[in-house]
Amino acid sequence: MGGISGFININKPAGISSAAAVSKVKRAVGVPCGHMGTLDPMASGVLPVALGNAARLFSYLLEKEKVYRAEFCFGVMTDTLDTTGTLLSEGGRIPSEEEIRAALPAFIGNIEQIPPAYSAKSVGGVRAYVLARKGRQVALKSKTVCVRSFSLEGRTGEATFRFLIGCGGGTYIRSLARDLGAALGTQAVMSSLVRERSGYFTLANSIGLDGLSDWQSHLIPPDAVFDLPSLDFDGEDAIRMKNGLSVPFSGRDGLYKLYFDDDFYGIAEAKDGRARAKAKICG
Repeated sequence: MGGISGFININKPAGISSAAAVSKVKRAVGVPCGHMGTLDPMASGVLPVALGNAARLFSYLLEKEKVYRAEFCFGVMTDTLDTTGTLLSEGGRIPSEEEIRAALPAFIGNIEQIPPAYSAKSVGGVRAYVLARKGRQVALKSKTVCVRSFSLEGRTGEATFRFLIGCGGGTYIRSLARDLGAALGTQAVMSSLVRERSGYFTLANSIGLDGLSDWQSHLIPPDAVFDLPSLDFDGEDAIRMKNGLSVPFSGRDGLYKLYFDDDFYGIAEAKDGRARAKAKICG
């Protein structure tokens, strides 16, 4: 089992933490596992889980586009910015669909966003949610995030509306709800969230936790998740790269999937006429 490396794309159900879902994968597979992109317990959907050395690839996947289907409830505010939190205020104005659609373009592109106090952001080495649960004031700095698309799909209740959102890593949908509400002169919180895509990983190629009894048939090879060109070396060049040395390379600078004798090894970086292994996964 120790040589297992790859990904299992879990469709996390609502009601459990991402860590709990990963623990179930680890028990089924028997090797160390890690996940990319935490989903709140109330959220469901795509949770990529890396098995073994595949976890070393996560840093190369962070910029992949994510797609969410979310519902926002207007006229209320909670401490967590979602409907699981403590109610802080209610009775605010409910905007119309036309008002909401008119406000959305301002949230598309590179925008500044303050993460929720109840989040996994680190404050002085402590998770923000740990401080918030202790009643401490949590002041998080704004950060630039990329929202590529933000559309209203329709009204789902008296005060709730459904949205489809495409964004880069690090975007908090709960913060979008808060900020959209403020832009419309009212308040809003997230009432449901489904992550439908995270780069290569989609709902279509995911499995439920009940599918872990047959996890081998759902194991995604580590090189399948990257839309990168490939390099394949053999002989002396392969030996040098395995030893951490660079070799001459006449192609373009950038990242490549690295193979030795047709076997996937990891990620290589080409720069200034040289190529070097950056992340070892197999071999």
